[in-house]
Amino acid sequence: MSDGLTIREVTSRTGVEAATLRMWEQRHGFPVPKRLPSGHRRYSHLDVELIRQVLRDRESGLELRAAVENAKRAASGERPVIEDDSIYSGLRRRRPDLKSYLLTKATLIQVSHAIEDECSSASQRGLLFGSFQREQFYRSAEPRWRDLAATAECAFVLADFGEVSEPDDGPTEVPIDGTEPVGREWSLVYDAPAFGAVLSGWERPGQEDVPDMDRRFEALWSVEPELVRDASTVAYGIVERVAPQTVEGIEELLARPVEPQQPSLTQLTQLTNRMVAYVGGAGLQSS
Repeated sequence: MSDGLTIREVTSRTGVEAATLRMWEQRHGFPVPKRLPSGHRRYSHLDVELIRQVLRDRESGLELRAAVENAKRAASGERPVIEDDSIYSGLRRRRPDLKSYLLTKATLIQVSHAIEDECSSASQRGLLFGSFQREQFYRSAEPRWRDLAATAECAFVLADFGEVSEPDDGPTEVPIDGTEPVGREWSLVYDAPAFGAVLSGWERPGQEDVPDMDRRFEALWSVEPELVRDASTVAYGIVERVAPQTVEGIEELLARPVEPQQPSLTQLTQLTNRMVAYVGGAGLQSS
């Protein structure tokens, strides 16, 4: 009995190059071939059909990650989708090459303000997500986030709220458990057709006695469209698990094609200038 199809045979049947299949496996957990004792990959006929489904979904306009998730669902749970427990960890799992920096909370907030301002001025129809750890921290930022939410198609904030709340003039408030990984992070995701950005910081443990604004976070940020979409997909998954009644229609927005062009030099310059203006002379320490 055959051990399965070789990667060359799968390439012949689907038209997807071997290097692409390996990249999908590494970055998206799909497909997941069997491994022979020699280390060689062996694929099933189901793998071939699922790969073809991904290609069909891509041709219909879905971005790659959404197409892969559809294929995973079609596998009837044989290979379940990994549920990320925080935006920061979800991005690091997908992109272990990302550079992070050690920032105090004060600097992290200043960088966040710069990104918020640029997204508010440059973008419309975005998906907006924020993670604030504590309700009291969100309340301090609430006026800014109400303004930012006005430019978005939908907006959600995560903190240790007592219950789900959907105010008419602000983001939907989604309660999280502060002891879970998402309760240790401070994140901003704005995923819009014209311009998007993600900033996510994970608080290092053992800082209970450190003054609030001096607490240190391992932070990363990016304006890469595919990475921003990754972040919004992770954030959506967290919201959907906690408050599924609030996310109707969001999957359709996540299925919008990722704009292929990178942010313009003008946009990057404007964002950099905003960051410099907010942060001032504060340095960034590589973590």
